[in-house]
Amino acid sequence: MSAVTMVIGSGGLIGSESVRHFASLGHRVIGIDNDMRSYFFGPEASTCRQVKLHKETIQGYRHHEVDIRDKEAIDAIFGEYNTDIGLIVHTAAQPSHDWAAKEPLTDFGVNATGTLNLLEAARSRCPEAVFIFCSTNKVYGDRPNTLPLIELESRWELPGDHPYFEGIDELMSVDASKHSIFGASKVAADIMVQEYGRYFGMKTACFRGGCLTGPSHSGAMLHGFLSYLMKCAVTGQKYNIFGYKAKQVRDNIHSKDLVSAFECFYRSPKVASVYNMGGGRESNCSMLEAIALCEEITGNGMNWSYCEDNRNGDHIWWISCLKSFKEDYPEWRITHDVRAILQEIYDENKERWSAGDGNG
Repeated sequence: MSAVTMVIGSGGLIGSESVRHFASLGHRVIGIDNDMRSYFFGPEASTCRQVKLHKETIQGYRHHEVDIRDKEAIDAIFGEYNTDIGLIVHTAAQPSHDWAAKEPLTDFGVNATGTLNLLEAARSRCPEAVFIFCSTNKVYGDRPNTLPLIELESRWELPGDHPYFEGIDELMSVDASKHSIFGASKVAADIMVQEYGRYFGMKTACFRGGCLTGPSHSGAMLHGFLSYLMKCAVTGQKYNIFGYKAKQVRDNIHSKDLVSAFECFYRSPKVASVYNMGGGRESNCSMLEAIALCEEITGNGMNWSYCEDNRNGDHIWWISCLKSFKEDYPEWRITHDVRAILQEIYDENKERWSAGDGNG
């Protein structure tokens, strides 16, 4: 019988990529997603379209519309498959700084308590399964903003001789910094995933992502940087930039590259692993640079505005150091840079966005 892979948040960007990827390897894929993204960000961010595609195109895909805060329901789903489950990919989250501050209890319930429910179901039903968690670089809070950044024409940057010039590694402290409410709930989940590895010997990994992106992203104003930016470039919607002279830098990793990293870990898992994961020096951009690329690709001038006030706990500069993961899994590669990512987002969505389909 083929291995069972549980994908939590199966309609989202990384979840849907995981569904397709592991199904292509012959896994039986079980999805859990209750479209809370539409509650967070409105109907244009709904994951229903992706879930419908899974049901229509992925042979053997089974879907459960269940809230991960419902401990009994989660345990019942895991109980259907028990030790047949070989892999759990947990991508479900409330992912926005701004939204979390509106409903801290909901944010913590989804991000922290929901993760604990999944860990406990895995420990009781399939303790040998590999547990992969999509964490975030926001676990470091605003500590990266203490780095000695210099202002260039289109971006903030580190001096070339700085130890973090090639990217921030996993040894940066998570203490004594402003995390945002969202960052704090993800810290709680991240530490718990590590603890279930160390304390119970489970094969767990936290992938602390930067900007995760790709053509399947249901970009919305509060989340989904490159996807929403390109959507605004196509439709003429105004894009709002907050602080740092629009020169803040993010590394961006394509969903396919991230999920291929998941496969590497699944095939050779470790206990309580933590990896900073993004585009690294191979795929990063500032806001100004991303706008210029969108204008070049679409041929349209961007409609954007600037607000001097940055978001609480936001990063001025983030590039992930990929050294730890590449040392553990030397066969893994980044295959998409920012320009290729934006071109693919444009090619796959321009007709739908131009036609006024805001759903996704």
